[in-house]
Amino acid sequence: MNADFVRAIAQLAKEKHISPDVLYSAVEEALITAYKKNFGSTQNVRVSMNKENGEIHVYAQKNIVTEVENPLTEISLDEAFKLNPRYQAGDVVEEEVTPKNFGRIAAQNAKQVIVQRIREAERGMVYEKYSDRENDIVTGTIQRIEGRNIFVDLGTAEGTLLPNEQIPGETYEYHQRIKCYVVEVKKTTKGPQIILSRTHPGLLKRLFELEVAEIQDGTVIIDSVAREPGMRSKIAVHSTNPSVDPVGACVGPKGMRVQTVVDELGGEKIDIVKYSDNPEEYVASALSPSKVVSAAADAEHKICRVVVPDFQLSLAIGKEGQNARLAAKLTGWKIDIKSETQARESAEAAAGEENGDEA
Repeated sequence: MNADFVRAIAQLAKEKHISPDVLYSAVEEALITAYKKNFGSTQNVRVSMNKENGEIHVYAQKNIVTEVENPLTEISLDEAFKLNPRYQAGDVVEEEVTPKNFGRIAAQNAKQVIVQRIREAERGMVYEKYSDRENDIVTGTIQRIEGRNIFVDLGTAEGTLLPNEQIPGETYEYHQRIKCYVVEVKKTTKGPQIILSRTHPGLLKRLFELEVAEIQDGTVIIDSVAREPGMRSKIAVHSTNPSVDPVGACVGPKGMRVQTVVDELGGEKIDIVKYSDNPEEYVASALSPSKVVSAAADAEHKICRVVVPDFQLSLAIGKEGQNARLAAKLTGWKIDIKSETQARESAEAAAGEENGDEA
């Protein structure tokens, strides 16, 4: 090995953004293995590499003991005294044993180990980078489609969009740029595995955070998100500034902000409602676009009984119960919806039963 090898290590380290010390350490470990393999040595050895000219030196190490049991790894205290009277039992004596043709063997082994260590270091850096981005949005390009799995090129890594993380009915094409939510980053023997999602509620939340300046500066807060991917979503927001309308801020001028999010999610309908500490007001808002005549909250059972106009009952419940289901998921309350007629009939029936009991 020579100065060219040293310069090559420095250049590789710079290109791969890896500390040169990591590579030097890997080379020295490889050279120890190479020495023992090629020269049949069972001795304890240390390899030192000059980081300026690339010179390599191999040193056999022996422990100083009062009674030698293994001459290959131990030396008597008397013999050690002959080398240096300052030695004591328990110290280590080193003797250079560098073979004449060791440079050629070293170069062959060093190359393989450096490639492997660079690969490991790159995997480690990718893992650190993307593990810090869990619960965040990344943008990538669809690189491969294998069966129902979508593989997304993120630039320095590849993410996987599994079938259950894909929006139902959404189509994906090669080289298409998409935004995804990083659900999890796993360490595997083949490197980090980045699990992406297009269905996670966090994707909707992060899209609004990126699009709405008032959310970025903390003026508007997203309290809750409920989502049925590809169909409909609801988000609840409130403002820390009384002069700022949280719903209006998220909708944006002429609906531009919410439309940008809708477009990113392939046309998914989004209801933006105002959060309230009052459960009756909150549930009434969550049932938007339906109007609510009255709401009564049962805090003990966390049920909110809601009355809506007759002609809006189906709107409040939604297709296959979707609107009511999303409202319940958003608020955390069970919701019992009745039309005005149903509520009146229930009240009359209850009153009739009460009168019957009194009679």
